[in-house]
Amino acid sequence: MAPSTASAATAEALPLPRLGAMPLAGVLRLVRTPNVGPVTFFQLIRRYGSADAALERLPELSLRGGRARPLTPSSIFDAQKELDAAARFGARMIVYGGAEYPSLLHMIPDPPPLLTVTGDAALWTKRTVAMVGARNASANACALAQKLARELGAEGITVVSGLARGIDAFAHKGALATGTVGVIAGGIDTVYPPENAELYAQLRERGAIITEQPFLQSPFAGAFPSRNRIIAGMSLATLVVEASPKSGSLITARLALEQGREVLAVPGSPLDPRARGCNRLLKDGAVLVEEAADVIEALGQARPIGTEDHPPASYTLPPPRSVSEAELAEARKLLLARLSHVPTPVDMLVAQCSLPPGVALTVLLELELAGRLQRQPGNRVCLTSGA
Repeated sequence: MAPSTASAATAEALPLPRLGAMPLAGVLRLVRTPNVGPVTFFQLIRRYGSADAALERLPELSLRGGRARPLTPSSIFDAQKELDAAARFGARMIVYGGAEYPSLLHMIPDPPPLLTVTGDAALWTKRTVAMVGARNASANACALAQKLARELGAEGITVVSGLARGIDAFAHKGALATGTVGVIAGGIDTVYPPENAELYAQLRERGAIITEQPFLQSPFAGAFPSRNRIIAGMSLATLVVEASPKSGSLITARLALEQGREVLAVPGSPLDPRARGCNRLLKDGAVLVEEAADVIEALGQARPIGTEDHPPASYTLPPPRSVSEAELAEARKLLLARLSHVPTPVDMLVAQCSLPPGVALTVLLELELAGRLQRQPGNRVCLTSGA
């Protein structure tokens, strides 16, 4: 399946700032502040130059977006508490641009500014393939996932998956001997689902575990699509082994396409609802996979991924105070009239409202900080339930 091309908006992007020179506690505070997602995080850093400077401006910006009371940034006490907890747990925090940060994640539209990891970072310096599929997968599909993962691992390819039930678990089991990476939707210290506790321990010892969620955070519905963008973003290709039409695995496949990566699928019986998602992907042009050699061949034919083809974020914010309040008020009215509770691409909103990109992004940032706007993977935005 041919990867999506970058949008006109994305083509105007500038490289994201590297965070390694900034105090880690400040970066962590900004990341953990409510209503600050990855896209807004980097827009704030670009605009104000550092995490500490951005933290000072959050209360004012949130009030401009319509928040009743100023947004309170995460405290230095909470940041230090989490840093200490990571050290005690044997985990570490890595920032965008750091030596251990997965290189392929630099190239997606909404990279996580900070990740908590445990295990061997060398695993994602190899060729990587995401393997995902149904939680209630068939016995045959689970056996195939384990076999494919084992054979890919033997070829020096790292298998990335989500440590969930079904296909994810068997993909990890198949690749344990050579190392596998689990990307989770909760805190690094949270085992989910509980029956994967032994597998989680094995990945800590023989593989790696990654999350963007804070310590003690239980998985929640909104964390899974965000987790899926990391799974796809770390990988040269995403292989779907078995999936129903409404499976979260198809979200991962869609995100992979939007990130410019290859999508592969295992065909299944039309009589099994769990195969319909994969069969649909194949109809749409995904690479058909029956054995590990098919995956290896697809990796060999994949076009090179570079920041010039897939810049990491769309548009840039104007410098502070360069936009008049009257212009912002008019843009706010136009955007709120177009926004709904259904996720909409930012590019579409900007084009339909005929707004300068910097003005539109300033308003969207203020609305997000006010808690009235929610960002979705794939550079989409929607109103929050209370807006």
